[in-house]
Amino acid sequence: MAAIQLICAQVGIVSGRGLAALLRERYGVRALWPACALLAIANIVNMGADLGAMAASTTMITGIPGYYLTPVYAALIACAMAWTSYHYIARIFKWMTLVLFAYILTAFLAHPNWQNVIHATFIPHVEWSRAYMATLVALLGTTISPYLFFWQVNQEVEEQRDQGKVTPPRRPSFTRQQQRDSRFDVITGMLLSNVIMYFIILTTGATLHLHGATHISTTQQAGEALRPLAGKAAYLLFTLGIVGTGMLSVPVLAGSTAYAIAEAGRWRTSLRYSPRCAPQFYAVLGIALLVALALNYIGWGVVAMLFWSAVINGILAPPLIVLVVLLCSDPGVMGRHVSSRLLRSLGWVTAGVMGVAAAGMFLT
Repeated sequence: MAAIQLICAQVGIVSGRGLAALLRERYGVRALWPACALLAIANIVNMGADLGAMAASTTMITGIPGYYLTPVYAALIACAMAWTSYHYIARIFKWMTLVLFAYILTAFLAHPNWQNVIHATFIPHVEWSRAYMATLVALLGTTISPYLFFWQVNQEVEEQRDQGKVTPPRRPSFTRQQQRDSRFDVITGMLLSNVIMYFIILTTGATLHLHGATHISTTQQAGEALRPLAGKAAYLLFTLGIVGTGMLSVPVLAGSTAYAIAEAGRWRTSLRYSPRCAPQFYAVLGIALLVALALNYIGWGVVAMLFWSAVINGILAPPLIVLVVLLCSDPGVMGRHVSSRLLRSLGWVTAGVMGVAAAGMFLT
C-alpha cells in the first residue's frame, strides 16, 4: 500500500500533473474513460454509504431521523470543498484524523481474548469459497483503492501550487528533501490507516461475530449490537469514529472523482479555484454528491454499499496499478527521477496479488 502511494506521490511531484491527465496523454482515452467510469461508480456508492452511516450514527446519539441528517452532511461537505481553500481543508483533515483513535480505544473496551487475537493475527484463516474470496477482494480494494491513487497525485500537485511553485510538464527539481518528506508523509499515513483498520476488525470480531451477529446491514444496527456487549463508552466511541471517518473520506472520494473526470475532459481542475473559475470541476463534484445522497433514499443497505464498492475497487485496482507503475518507469514522464526498482517491484507484486484475488473471486 505504501509503495503504490509513494509511486503516486513521486509522479505528482515530478510531473506536476494529475493522474488522469497523464493517463490520457500516455495511453489515450480508451484506457482512461473506462477507468474513470468505474472509479466514479465505486466512489459514489462509497460516498452514499458513508453519508448514510454518518447520519445513522448521529441518530443514535441525537434521536434526529437519519433522512434529515444525510442531506445536511452532504451540504456541509459540499460547502466546505467549494468555498474554502485547499490549504484550509488539508489542515482540517490532519486534525480530524485524531478521531480515528476512537477505534483503538473501542477495541480495548471490548475486552477481547488476547490469546485468540494474537493467534488469529499471525495465523490467518484461509478457505476457497465465494464469500471468502469476495471478502478478500473487498479488503484489498478498501485498502489499496484507486481513488487514493488519483487523490495522492493531485494532492502533491496542489501542495506545489499552494507553495506558489510553477508546475511545468516535467519537474527536474525533485530534491532529496522532497523525497524524505513524501516518504515520511505516505508511510506514516498508510501505517496509521492499517492500524486503525486492524482495530476495527478486532472490535467487531471480538464482539459482534463472537455473539453471532454476522448479518449487519446498517451501522446503527452494529452500534446497537455493540452497546450491550462492550458498554456505552465503546458504543459512543464507535459512533464518533464513524462520523469522523465519513467527514474524512467523503471529501476525498468526491475530490478524486472530480479530479479524474475533469482532467479526462481537459477542464480546469483544482480545489484552489472557486466554483466560478472551475465550473465543470465543481459540477462533477456536486453531481457525485447528489447521486450519493440519492442512494440513501432507494432502500440500499449502507453496509452492502460499502462492501460492493470495495469489491469494485478491488477489481479496478490491478490494471490501474499496472498503468501507474508504467508511468513511474517512463523517462518521458519522470525524467531522471524514475521510481526505484524496489518500489516498481512492489507495484508489480501488488498488481499480481490483487489480480489473482479478483480472478479467484470470479472463479468461485
